[in-house]
Amino acid sequence: MMKDMKKYLAEMLGTAFLVAMSVGAVVWGGMLLGSAFMGIPGAEDGMPFATAAHALIGSLAFGLSLMAIIYIIGPISGAHVNPAVSLAMFMRKKLSLKDFGFYVVAQVIGAIVGALFVWGTIKLAFGGDVTWLTAGVNGFEEIGTNTATSIILGLLVEIVLTFVFVLTIIGVVARKKNAVIAGIVIGLTLALVHFVGFNITGTSVNPARSLGTAVFGGVEGLRQVWLFLVAPMIGAALAALAGCYFFGKKEEEEAEAE
Repeated sequence: MMKDMKKYLAEMLGTAFLVAMSVGAVVWGGMLLGSAFMGIPGAEDGMPFATAAHALIGSLAFGLSLMAIIYIIGPISGAHVNPAVSLAMFMRKKLSLKDFGFYVVAQVIGAIVGALFVWGTIKLAFGGDVTWLTAGVNGFEEIGTNTATSIILGLLVEIVLTFVFVLTIIGVVARKKNAVIAGIVIGLTLALVHFVGFNITGTSVNPARSLGTAVFGGVEGLRQVWLFLVAPMIGAALAALAGCYFFGKKEEEEAEAE
């Protein structure tokens, strides 16, 4: 039982770390870039650069955070820190139903704690004005870092990006010899999918992360969060099915024998 508790606690702390560091970078990085261009004549000419820089900062923050988390808690819980990843592992029979349930609960709690940290830093710095926190909120309409888009585009982007991310994880962990580089490959893949979707939906690919920030993101964040609970789980389920085809039992046995 203590071993199980250690796994669940690791998932909670890992998800809190991911949200606090990465969303914190998105919020504070965006604030600093906005301040740098504010009030400067002709600043609008430099805004495309600021937008690209913000996307790069946010993407690298997510990727590097996950990279660190994998090497810290990977040996303890597998470092899912994401209900979509846990669903894929459950579908591939790498995770029991009990562990899947407790992992998801731990991840959601961790995400809320991480978002609370970011909200607290904004609150302490600006008092009652916490509007900057919406920079870290996912949405399919204009909110946070994303542009005004649509439900269809939001669903498509989140399903595809989650599929790519989760299938990468499945492929990397299918071979034990990849253990040393797993954190690097998975972390860089998360950075890549974030850079692609950063200015479309803000990039979720993680229902816990989206729910945690939506709790502190106001009415609009809560109204739009359903898409980021559903789409990543669909993408993960599709990735799990694809993983069964590409990395079935025979392929895994051959990989382990190498």
